[in-house]
Amino acid sequence: MSGEYNLETLIRSMEPVLHPQTYVFVTVPKDFDTKPVKALMQFEEQEGTTLILEQKVAVQAGLPFEFPCRKITLNVHSALDAVGFLARVTTKLAGLGMGVNPVSGFYHDHLFIPEDRAEDAMTALLEMTKS
Repeated sequence: MSGEYNLETLIRSMEPVLHPQTYVFVTVPKDFDTKPVKALMQFEEQEGTTLILEQKVAVQAGLPFEFPCRKITLNVHSALDAVGFLARVTTKLAGLGMGVNPVSGFYHDHLFIPEDRAEDAMTALLEMTKS
């Protein structure tokens, strides 16, 4: 089940959706039991395990966190090896002085945007779909 490859089609077809939750990034030691903590994403690195959690989950678990952010899902099924899609999107947001942490799932790409810039990001993404 492959996704779309054509860059212009991806840009025009993406339907960005801003999710209401505030997410945060957490790092825990590799031997930390992550099962009790419901993570949106978990990634193993040499230094430890990175988790993306809802901020309220991190607070309840007493985990220190960084980068309060909002998630924007780009609702277009991009091929996992499509070339340039996230580069084009992140370059646009960088031009607005906005950091972004992209994560790709099987079907969609997701952007974690600074919480206070979420509406700016949505405006920019919607403009991209019209150009």
